[in-house]
Amino acid sequence: MGEQAPSKVPQKAATASQGKVSAKKPKAAKPESRLAMVRRARRINRELAETYPYAHPELDFRNPFELLVATVLSAQTTDLRVNQTTPALFAAYPTPEDMAAAVPEDLEELIRPTGFFRMKAKSLLGLSQALRDDHGGEVPGRLEDLVKLPGVGRKTANVVLGNAFGVPGITVDTHFGRLVRRWKWTEQEDPEKVEAEICAIFPKSEWTMLSHRVVFHGRRICHARRPACGACPIAPLCPAYGEGETDPEKAKKLLKYEKGGQPGQRLSPPPDYPGLPAPPLGAVAAQES
Repeated sequence: MGEQAPSKVPQKAATASQGKVSAKKPKAAKPESRLAMVRRARRINRELAETYPYAHPELDFRNPFELLVATVLSAQTTDLRVNQTTPALFAAYPTPEDMAAAVPEDLEELIRPTGFFRMKAKSLLGLSQALRDDHGGEVPGRLEDLVKLPGVGRKTANVVLGNAFGVPGITVDTHFGRLVRRWKWTEQEDPEKVEAEICAIFPKSEWTMLSHRVVFHGRRICHARRPACGACPIAPLCPAYGEGETDPEKAKKLLKYEKGGQPGQRLSPPPDYPGLPAPPLGAVAAQES
């Protein structure tokens, strides 16, 4: 007698009998349209304006020359360290003519706390001599003239133009680039391409203040390694929410400067700044970033 053939079990029943339920694949989220991204970006800017109504450049300066020098010194260091260094520097060399005539070793010693002091001293001597010889001892108010000065690139030029001359500009520093990529406003890494793409999203009148707000947010809440997502006012608008600490109480402990009850970066902050001024060089340092 032949062996009985096994009965065929429908695939669905077989699956069910094994206790397996086939789940439908979740639909992939639709890519954000350009229009939706622009609207979200502008809303983030409005939220940041409410969060940081006192946003400002975090370098101490009294005139365009001081801002230019301070911005050159700020490369590879904190604004706090620059602000702690420049009082003695500008007491010794208050004008481009004075700095142009400086003994290199003396200048190097004054700016040593900012790091890379030999390279920075060379830039300061070169730009001071150029201001003295080519611009009548005045800082020019045009981008094309500023970027010709030794040690001055687009970022430095935009800082000076926006804050000393009222000329709108986007300042792409480490914080700004990190946040606009985190928010999916751009995928660019090159600072000039980042600048161009962000300029296209916002009206020109917003460029300078947008730069301050984004940098403020990056220094206080949206840190590189441990963003304080649970304390972030724009969390509902952020595609990267959850990369950092989401528990509100734990996130509060990650806040810096005035948001965390710590001194700021400026020794002489604007009158509307709600935090404490930074300590002078040699005093107990504020939390740096």
